[in-house]
Amino acid sequence: MFDKELIKLSTDSLQNARNNGFVIATAESCTGGLIAGLFTEIAGSSDVFDRGFVTYSNEAKNELINVPMDIIIKHGAVSPETAHKMAEGVISNSNANISISVTGIAGPTGGSDDKPVGLVYIGISNKKTNETQIFKNIFKGNRSDVRVATIRKALELMNESING
Repeated sequence: MFDKELIKLSTDSLQNARNNGFVIATAESCTGGLIAGLFTEIAGSSDVFDRGFVTYSNEAKNELINVPMDIIIKHGAVSPETAHKMAEGVISNSNANISISVTGIAGPTGGSDDKPVGLVYIGISNKKTNETQIFKNIFKGNRSDVRVATIRKALELMNESING
């Protein structure tokens, strides 16, 4: 299902989290649970990966991880503000001390001048440093390309946060 490069990156990411005492949880919109699926593809991941929330709808973002509806209405589901609340909501609703949130427009439709197809916000919330960072990305390619690029970048950013 996942290519060898992503499996290696995921395996290395899990080991990095394990070595540094981190437990991971995710909130995914545009990737639809693929990051969680990638982690659970690795045998033995249960000691480091706690849970994944697939929050594709606005209601799911609100009900499962407490993203306020006024944030979504004011800024949109694809916004740095929503990604920030998603990342923090994962920490509050799990046993994790590091989280990944992703929200974006994978395409091929749904983009606009302000929010083009390929726009993805990735949030990393690190409970140990009490810091949540949001990263804006514009990925090129088709829907699959955008989703895979999102996964790769999210894992890289999580590793950077773990390593300080």
